[in-house]
Amino acid sequence: MMPAPKLRQLKVLKLVADHGSMTRAAKSLEISQPAVSRVIADLSDSFGFSLFDRKDGLLVPSQETRYILPDISRVIELMDHIQNTTSNLTARRAGHLRVACLPGFATSHLPKVVASFLENRPEVTITIEPDRPERILEWVLGEQYDCGITDGFNGHPTIERTTVDIRTVCIFPLGHRFSEYAKISPIQLDNERMVHTRRDSQFFQTLNEVFRKNSVSPKLAIETRQFTGACELVSLGAGVSIVSELDARTYKGRLDFRPFTPNIPHQLSLVRPVHQAPSMIALDFMEKFKESLNDLLV
Repeated sequence: MMPAPKLRQLKVLKLVADHGSMTRAAKSLEISQPAVSRVIADLSDSFGFSLFDRKDGLLVPSQETRYILPDISRVIELMDHIQNTTSNLTARRAGHLRVACLPGFATSHLPKVVASFLENRPEVTITIEPDRPERILEWVLGEQYDCGITDGFNGHPTIERTTVDIRTVCIFPLGHRFSEYAKISPIQLDNERMVHTRRDSQFFQTLNEVFRKNSVSPKLAIETRQFTGACELVSLGAGVSIVSELDARTYKGRLDFRPFTPNIPHQLSLVRPVHQAPSMIALDFMEKFKESLNDLLV
């Protein structure tokens, strides 16, 4: 079995065929004409047939060479494409990123981060899949997504996490009496109609403990899983709520908000599978997302 030709040899063969001259091919490659002659001679010996015929002072591809030239062109194009792609991957300009996130993020904060991230990465593509926290962790555990953005995560041996504490605020409808205050304390929420997160969530339990210690009893009127749902309800006058400032900012102009004291941080976790080596694109994106939260950290 004859040895496979090297890519460099195939490029020399194609250039000689294109130019009809070893001298012009050598000039194009910036090598000597004898070096080109040796490559052509070696390939001819390896293939077992003559590669060129001489006609009117030019080298014309033989019938056999004409037959294989289209395949040679495709190989060269494919290898050039692979080289360009790997260069782009190394420079973090190409690749595909799969991000699972909470539903609220898919339509609020995340699009801005994604748009900024892709600005100088024209060859990068991203899939964004919103779902509940349980589903996000299931996807990350199954290595179906490169990273996930979810509520505070307690830990799993096959998941790496970075947890950040986001400030929380009290949100209320425009024109509400709370707009007179610089900040909102638990005592001001006594008997106030309230939109709140799920009762089994760590955030609600921490908040409820603050109410208990201050002997206040808000009217727990509406329970919703996501802060964005609470923001929407509050903007429509359904009550007040304590949510992440990140979500409250998205609704600026549709509702008002003030700092809540004592501050109860909302824990946000960036998670990724431990046993799947992260791509450079994924690491860059996670860092970009963390940076986007810097002015919201407790």
